[in-house]
Formats: sequence, C-alpha cells, structure tokens
Amino acid sequence: AMAQAALGAAGLHFDELNKLRVLEPEVAAQTVQLREECRAFVDKTAEFQRIVGSLIELVDQLAKAAESEKMKAIGARNLLKSIAKQREAQEQQLQALIAEKKMQLERYRIEYETLCKTEADQNEFIDQFIFQK
Repeated sequence: AMAQAALGAAGLHFDELNKLRVLEPEVAAQTVQLREECRAFVDKTAEFQRIVGSLIELVDQLAKAAESEKMKAIGARNLLKSIAKQREAQEQQLQALIAEKKMQLERYRIEYETLCKTEADQNEFIDQFIFQK
C-alpha cells in the first residue's frame, strides 16, 4: 500500500492486470470509454451522412421527374392550343363556305322564280294563241 502511494505520487499506477501505467486506472478506463463513444459517434455520423446522401439523391430524382412531367404537360397544353386554333380556323372557313352557299342558293331561288314566271307567261301566251285559232 505504501509502495502504491509512493508510485501514485510519482504518477505511476498499477492496472487490474498489475501492469505499470502512467494514467490512473479510472482515467485510463474513462479514456477507453471516451474512445469507444467517439468511434460510435463517428460511425453514427457516417451513417447519417449516407442516409442524407441517399435522401438528396432521391429528392434530385423526384425533381428531375417533376421537371420532365412539367415539360410534357406544357407540350400537351401547347398542342391543345394549336389544335383549338386549327379548329377555329376550320370553323371560320366552313362558316364562310356556308355563307357563300346560302348566297348561291338565294341566286338560284330568284333565277328559278324568274324561270317559273317566264314559263307561266309562255304557257299563257301559247294557250291564248291556241284559243285564237
């Protein structure tokens, strides 16, 4: 015990295996525990970085997919707009054609009425001519 006290004063200590140590056994044990805790902390930090890395990768993939879908949607919208414009132009052409055909029909109707009147006049003339004989 006295030898231990003398060694302790000189900063030397025996561990549980009776090996001579510079650190007190309690301090040595705390150092080992701290080293293990640090190693565990570093491992957890590495695991956290790996998880965060994969999360960032996933978010990037989702962002690219969303961008791609957005471009598809814009393309579809533009296509619909151009189809709508084509339909509008076709409708205007058809309306113009209808108006043209209505005018033509009106001309034919007038011409027909005129021909009917001419026919009636000629029939009347023929009837009078026959009755005079």
